[in-house]
Amino acid sequence: MPIAYSVTQATIHDLDDLAPLFDLYRVFYQQASNLEGAKEFLFNRFDHSESVIFIARAASDGQAVGFAQLYPTFSSISMKRSWVLNDLYVREEFRREGIAELLLLQVKEFAAQTKAKGVALSTAPDNVKAQSLYEKHGFVKDDEFYPYFLTLPQT
Repeated sequence: MPIAYSVTQATIHDLDDLAPLFDLYRVFYQQASNLEGAKEFLFNRFDHSESVIFIARAASDGQAVGFAQLYPTFSSISMKRSWVLNDLYVREEFRREGIAELLLLQVKEFAAQTKAKGVALSTAPDNVKAQSLYEKHGFVKDDEFYPYFLTLPQT
């Protein structure tokens, strides 16, 4: 069976293919479409080496069909790096073809290669399909710590 999709680490040269995916991802989470803003945001992540992005492409024509974005974080207790899987998205018409799983496997491999303590993520309580995929790959729901977030006033 031929390989239908490939996943590679994205570079700034992938920006034009990533920006529309990132925009669709944000729209999925009820944000207004802003393709130029998406492109600028991703450009800044590349330019400042602030994230690692993996891009999934169709083997047949190279079309970008999904992505995963990781941000580094550090544990003072273990004195190790961890990764936050902040974004994982697959275009709607390509879902249920194993692309999210390919991206997740690449994330896990990258975390292991960088000798990270682990990978953290969060997802919406109603995103049952994603939860099932994450749990299938060893992610455990954290019942020990409660997440908090402080929203600062925007000036």
